[in-house]
Amino acid sequence: MVQKSEDPAQPAPRPRGRPRSFDVETTLAQATLAFWQRGYASTSMDDLSAATGLNRPSLYGAFGDKHELYLRVLRLYTEQSNAAIAAAFNDRPLSDGLLRVYELALQLYYPAEEAARGCLLIGTAATEAPRDEAIREQLGDSLRGFNAAFQARLQQAVDSGELPSGTDVAMRAQLASAVLHSMALRARAGDAREDVAAFATASLHFVCA
Repeated sequence: MVQKSEDPAQPAPRPRGRPRSFDVETTLAQATLAFWQRGYASTSMDDLSAATGLNRPSLYGAFGDKHELYLRVLRLYTEQSNAAIAAAFNDRPLSDGLLRVYELALQLYYPAEEAARGCLLIGTAATEAPRDEAIREQLGDSLRGFNAAFQARLQQAVDSGELPSGTDVAMRAQLASAVLHSMALRARAGDAREDVAAFATASLHFVCA
């Protein structure tokens, strides 16, 4: 077999399996904002390409199609939210920790110098869930996970004497979650941040008393 001579004028072929030239976490954050602003159905691959600075083949190669990218965005959002809830409850009394959770939610739902956007899950996934099983499953898993985090902290409060023995921690956890969902919807609907904050503060009496 005759070996082909190399032409120095031609660029060397790129090796397969080369490292990606972009940061995955940054790209997912950019895709998250695109979905958050437009919703799943109205966000095209061209929109995602513009938001991330990656061409469509690169997006397909790294994340699959739009559906797979959206599910990955939802999972990341859920992981980050769970971490924020855990940090908010850490080394704080129950009411202070829950108020911190709601304060962090307000920061997320009302970004500085931008229109209120509410919660990514409530605002975008809830509209797709009735007709998309994978999105419905992810939405349900996420919301149940938040509820479980509230219930675990409430149970800890019972065990430590912060709440009286016999407190229905499951029902109060659902109430705490419902407040969070209501905050997201009211932010999306255009309610003033101070009104939503006042609502969240008032709810502590019913969850933590």
